[in-house]
Amino acid sequence: MSTPILEFATDANNPCMHCGVCCTHFRISFYWAEADDAPSGWVPASLTEPLNPWLRCMKGTNGKTRRCIALTGTVGQAVRCAIYSQRPSPCREFPVYLEDGRPNPKCNELRAQVGLPPLPELPIAPANDPDGTPTEPPTEPPAAA
Repeated sequence: MSTPILEFATDANNPCMHCGVCCTHFRISFYWAEADDAPSGWVPASLTEPLNPWLRCMKGTNGKTRRCIALTGTVGQAVRCAIYSQRPSPCREFPVYLEDGRPNPKCNELRAQVGLPPLPELPIAPANDPDGTPTEPPTEPPAAA
């Protein structure tokens, strides 16, 4: 089951804009060819460092005290990623919310470490059948034939 990356309509709706703790917790490592010094790369290579011949990581995330070089602002208050549209795959793939609308448990665990409240569950619209009708069970039992 794949996990969707939710895109928020505005920065004000994006809980990450008030948190950023994941950017100070994880080593953000990724395949070297994601960097822009590779033919199809996009992550600014100047903000990365090599880990081995195949992997790089974002500067600032490979030590005991971690803070991604691309993170700006104050964690737990107001932050943003300076390279959001060019962020590496681990950042793109870390979900704030799971498919069913529940917050990522790891996200809430990290939020608690900086004194932020847990994220609420999102209301998720029911899935539809191919003809467009909702797949939810009917609220009333079908009439007897």
